[in-house]
Amino acid sequence: MALDVVALEGFVVRAKSVTYVGGGEPVPASRTGSHDLAFAEGPWGYLDSYVGASDFLGQELVTFEGEPVWAMNYYGYLLRPDLIDAARTGFVIRAALSAMYAEGRFLGGFAHEIQGYAYTDTSEGDVTHFSGTEWISEGGERLYELRYHGGLVRD
Repeated sequence: MALDVVALEGFVVRAKSVTYVGGGEPVPASRTGSHDLAFAEGPWGYLDSYVGASDFLGQELVTFEGEPVWAMNYYGYLLRPDLIDAARTGFVIRAALSAMYAEGRFLGGFAHEIQGYAYTDTSEGDVTHFSGTEWISEGGERLYELRYHGGLVRD
């Protein structure tokens, strides 16, 4: 059976919007010290598992009928911890991503400004194979950066 990538992308957007961005309830840690958020809808399942706070690394996994079909890895870090902290970074990211997900997508160029901070996301590819970078800047200076990549996984 071929995977419906349009349905996959829609599910990924919904899952992202109700977990980290939407303040979803944590589930038991799948790894030592990890913060895990999960979402399920019909045959689809989603798990976001990350470690760290100001500098962090994580992976998102989507399953369809219990089998892994899509994954994304990410690493984010503060470039200027003297000018922004993990809480402020999270606030900016949640606001920006909420606006992007409201457009029904999670990839592609996107910019959002809030309380003097500029959020920017750039990416290449589509839901099947992609990579990108997001960052937060203030007055033209980059304070935070995250790199991500992912796509379909197959046996």
